[in-house]
Amino acid sequence: MNIVVRRLTRRAAAAAMAVLIGTFTAACGGQAPDEGPPAAEPSAAAAAAAAGADAAAGDAFAAIDAADFAEHVEVLASDEFQGRAPGGEGERNTVDYLTAEFRAAGLQPANGERYRQTVPLVSVTAEEVTPLEIGGGDETLSFRYQQEMMVWTKRYEEAESLADSEMVFVGYGIVAPEYDWNDYEGLDVEGKTVVMLVNDPGFASGDPELFNGRAMTYYGRWTYKYEEAARQGAAGALIVHETEAAGYPWLVVSGSWSGEQFGLDLGDGAPPRVAIEGWLTGEAARSVFSAAGVDFDEAVSAAAARDFEAQPLGLQASVAVENSLASMESPNVVGMLPGAEHPDEYIVYTAHWDHLGVARSVLEDRIYNGAVDNATGVAGMLEIAEAFAALEPGPARSVVFLAVTAEESGLLGSAWYASHPLFPLERTVANINLDAMSLVGPSHDITVIGYGNSELDDYAARAARAQGRHLEREPTPEKGFFYRSDHFSFAKRGVPALYLRGGVDHREKGMEYGLAWNRAWVSEHYHKVSDEYREDWDLRGVVEDVELLFAVGRALAGTRDWPNWAEGNEFRATRDASAAARDGR
Repeated sequence: MNIVVRRLTRRAAAAAMAVLIGTFTAACGGQAPDEGPPAAEPSAAAAAAAAGADAAAGDAFAAIDAADFAEHVEVLASDEFQGRAPGGEGERNTVDYLTAEFRAAGLQPANGERYRQTVPLVSVTAEEVTPLEIGGGDETLSFRYQQEMMVWTKRYEEAESLADSEMVFVGYGIVAPEYDWNDYEGLDVEGKTVVMLVNDPGFASGDPELFNGRAMTYYGRWTYKYEEAARQGAAGALIVHETEAAGYPWLVVSGSWSGEQFGLDLGDGAPPRVAIEGWLTGEAARSVFSAAGVDFDEAVSAAAARDFEAQPLGLQASVAVENSLASMESPNVVGMLPGAEHPDEYIVYTAHWDHLGVARSVLEDRIYNGAVDNATGVAGMLEIAEAFAALEPGPARSVVFLAVTAEESGLLGSAWYASHPLFPLERTVANINLDAMSLVGPSHDITVIGYGNSELDDYAARAARAQGRHLEREPTPEKGFFYRSDHFSFAKRGVPALYLRGGVDHREKGMEYGLAWNRAWVSEHYHKVSDEYREDWDLRGVVEDVELLFAVGRALAGTRDWPNWAEGNEFRATRDASAAARDGR
């Protein structure tokens, strides 16, 4: 594909808006707008730096342009990019486009003389999957692939199977000493198939004192559940799907876990995996429990209690998967603007460039274009890069722009970067992540995923005030968004991470409109081929969101602050240790 290097449109209206924002920011010492959840007062340095969105930054804010943003999305989500799956033509087009855009924006290569960081991957594609058969009851149950169950293997093997594997219900499949919880206590599941529920007991019970209440913890994520089942020695691990608890409908499961599945090529260092991972529909699970003579609803209720004990089902699972295998390399694309005063201190913006590629189906439209997820995030990051490049003078600290691969396969590109960083993590000030930008329209609010986790909320709050907006907690914490995007790879390594989603309180149409818009997008378009570019999108809100994220990064680049996680946060100790390394202690 011929990459066309586009010229930025600098709109006088955008420049005027930047001046207006600066004037408003300078006046922010007075009464702040209603903020929803209270935020701690920013440090003096944070406040002073955030107030720097002034008239001198007019050219930078003018670089963030709706038409430019839309063009990026339209190109990245076009059929020519083949759903941007790692490997093949779609990847080549995407990486070429990003490299050209980084170069055109004036970013320097971040990996020596290269804009690419190689990520070693393996892929496993299920070519043949037998029905899942459950024996041991009055009659053998048989569940169809994609319709009633999804199974696969993450082992790099041409074939894997379960043969009459004893089934055990292990509740939520969680071992969490800090919550005094162990669903596997006294249990030997070696060679067996564990059946478990999605999310965690706090969500199910609604008890705010249990885990994190309705807000999902990492123990509620499918990634953790499969990992723990492997640590326990299980042969198979099946999660029962329930739309509210999972945060997405069955079609997302059947679409996301079919076709080519990627993993990091870690060689002998790869962690253990069960032979067969998978999901059951809620209806299929009820049939299994009924065949075992177990009341499903009672079992689910019992699983949320501290005195839960795992329950053998007296049934056996059999299924076989035949795979095609491949090893490959897929790049993260990385550019940077070196800091003028502190080039060895870094703010890292992230957005994943990959999506789900092309479906194996007979449907006329088989391309998962991924317009919202995540062409919008990449477009937003490109706009922010252009804004930083237009700053006069440039940022004091270095700003890195990292477009990562294989997010859809389990945050693989960002995980590789976090374990093989191009710049020391102890000298990384913050990560700012862009994923599936909101197209609701202009809003009074902006949503913080994981509100209260870190001092970065202070910077976001100040930038929001400059726009006459306020921060809000995510309305659906039970969906576990904090653990579902690339900032989590940085968080696990101690780097404070900020992940904002657009607001829902539409300035003209109200809160219910925004909530309904989000619900409709998830149910109708998330991880579906219908996630395509539309010319009738209202881009006013997403432009404001991108401007806000630029303002946060600019503020961080202009301080000597090192933001930390909140007291008591699970990542605080790791950050404190990295601070000691940074200070030479």
